[in-house]
Amino acid sequence: MQQLRVLAFVLAGGKGTRLYPLTRERAKPAVPFGGKYRIIDFVLSNLINSGIYSIYVLIQFKSQSLLQHLRDGWQFSGLLKDQFIIPVPAQMRAADEAWYRGTADAIYQNLNLIEQAHPDLVVIFGADHIYRMNIRAMIEYHCEKRAEVTVAAIPVERRYATDFGVIEADGDGRIVGFHEKKADAPTIPGDPERVYASMGNYIFNADRLVEELCRDAESEESSHDFGRDILPSLVGRAEMFAYNFLTNRIPGDPPEVQPYWRDVGTIDAYYEAAMDLRAVVPALNLYNRQWPLRTASYPDPPAKFTFDEDGRRGEAIDSIVSGGCILSGGLVRRCVLGRWVRVHAGAVVEDSILFDNCDIGRRSRIRRAIFDKNVVVPPDTVIGYDLEEDRRKYHVTESGIVVVGGPRTPVEVSRVLV
Repeated sequence: MQQLRVLAFVLAGGKGTRLYPLTRERAKPAVPFGGKYRIIDFVLSNLINSGIYSIYVLIQFKSQSLLQHLRDGWQFSGLLKDQFIIPVPAQMRAADEAWYRGTADAIYQNLNLIEQAHPDLVVIFGADHIYRMNIRAMIEYHCEKRAEVTVAAIPVERRYATDFGVIEADGDGRIVGFHEKKADAPTIPGDPERVYASMGNYIFNADRLVEELCRDAESEESSHDFGRDILPSLVGRAEMFAYNFLTNRIPGDPPEVQPYWRDVGTIDAYYEAAMDLRAVVPALNLYNRQWPLRTASYPDPPAKFTFDEDGRRGEAIDSIVSGGCILSGGLVRRCVLGRWVRVHAGAVVEDSILFDNCDIGRRSRIRRAIFDKNVVVPPDTVIGYDLEEDRRKYHVTESGIVVVGGPRTPVEVSRVLV
């Protein structure tokens, strides 16, 4: 494949309202995941591992935590002008000087960045999902098909068609229609039990992208969104193809490993994705050295487990424990612990996610909970065993996951949620 100039835009400006209260003080892409990571680390790692180094991150709501993470973990030290990760706030370039009005408007307000870079291709990816993807393989598919637009698609069971924007494609992968959350959306050719769900990740020929964004900006009826406006309008006017994500392979993974993608749009989905990491053979492999998940590099000491006495033994079983943690006589089972977590003697924490700097007091019992950063739990606290009582104090999901650290939290919480 000829050498192409590729410019990437990462859409990281969403409110993430369904992840509240984890998004009360931060943008969704800045929500911690897997101990030491942030959700945005997945898309940025995919781009860097795929050899794409020119990246603009479009930010908007509650961006301070995200900006700090980008500063700490994603600042290049290279000298080449085409190697950068730069956060970009709304430029107010629309006629009414508005915030980003949709995904397409976010790129339109930054057309000058495309004009300055003179790329052949523009890749536009969201920052809201947990997945690994070799984006070079999608670019190769785009070029092989001589496409003007390529949309990443993941096959899902047709009963979930009402949850997604569904792509209708012919047997060659050419897109012939879009169907937004329709139960009777067309299935994949040759696969009557599944539909193509759009992943919200796109590759555009740069010239075609600029042309369509300018056309869309002039439309008063448009919501200025790729999925709702730009892509449906291109059906029959452009060479547009669906890229089957399940054909994507990651260097260093065994051939039988299936591609992993999760939409963590709700607390329950987020919780389940984090719990996936604890498996003996996890569906999401963080231990592939050929495809590292990159993040900020912290000078944390190793985790420590203290005391070897019956009834007072620091233990972690089927869990992920990040740097700086100290389990001084407490038991952690089936959990994901962020950095600098303390679990004191006699405490038992099960099936839970603890963000950085949480402190669990002696003899406390915690079950099926998510603790935001800096929560300090007094001794003898019980959370997750009486949901009716928990609902009076915390946020509790329909499935019974208790979220501690948002509003109405009686335990001590530091409000520096970065």
